[in-house]
Amino acid sequence: MKHIAAGVLNVAYREVGPTDGTPVILLHGFPYDVHTYDAVSIRLSAAGMRCIVPYLRGYGSTTFRAAKTPRSGQQAALGADLLALMDALAIPSAVLAGFDWGGRAACIVAALWPERAKGVVSCGAGYNIQNISQAGNPVAPEKEYRNWYQYYFHLERGRAGLTLNRRELCRLLWRLWSPTWSFDDATFARTAASFENPDFVDIVIHSYRHRLGGISGDPELDTIETRLAAQPDIAVPSIVLQGGDDGVDPPQVDDSAALHFTSFYERRIVAGIGHNFPQESPKSFADAVLALT
Repeated sequence: MKHIAAGVLNVAYREVGPTDGTPVILLHGFPYDVHTYDAVSIRLSAAGMRCIVPYLRGYGSTTFRAAKTPRSGQQAALGADLLALMDALAIPSAVLAGFDWGGRAACIVAALWPERAKGVVSCGAGYNIQNISQAGNPVAPEKEYRNWYQYYFHLERGRAGLTLNRRELCRLLWRLWSPTWSFDDATFARTAASFENPDFVDIVIHSYRHRLGGISGDPELDTIETRLAAQPDIAVPSIVLQGGDDGVDPPQVDDSAALHFTSFYERRIVAGIGHNFPQESPKSFADAVLALT
């Protein structure tokens, strides 16, 4: 594990592969961590790629450099963190690949700073930039049902539940979101250790409250949020991966996200795969990254 000062964070990250290889930044989501990419990074490094796999804010040994920095989980924070990490590592551009929160960070940097992205691999919804101004509009009941955890986190009961039962709750989400993935106790335990970060609960709660318009964001990030409110297009080559058994964002016949991608774009749906796409299907994920290099 390496560490580097990047923006407001001291980022803990793994680096796998040749230092002169084409860089790819592999970004995990909630509630997962860097182990999502264990098998993916082996495949990519064997193909000559330099893999950077950071713990996001609130996970593992990534920490804040100042106690006064708001423990924000809003989308602008994730994008700013990724950009700061690239600057700190002197990486002018890279393939940005992720799912869930990580896919959001990748999409944000690609949309707002396209010169920093050689390409994007994004899972699930594909276009992962939140439309917060429309967050108060109800969606189909089936989608509302799948979002139960977001509403739970809006309550102080949800904060207390995440604090006291974080492992049990996160393991439940793994099972619900990847119903056909037979992970074992050891696999979950390796990742669950990263949830003990002292900022984990605050960042998760802020993330879900902010995205639904229930709480304000970090004022330092207002400029980025204003740009994201315009729902900017992504003008770099992109591949969207969707698991056929994803319990959060199941594939739809109508690929509405495609409208936001204005360069090369491809959607790949893989049967039998759930929400944690890179860990469940590392070959498919690695193949998508390599297709953009």
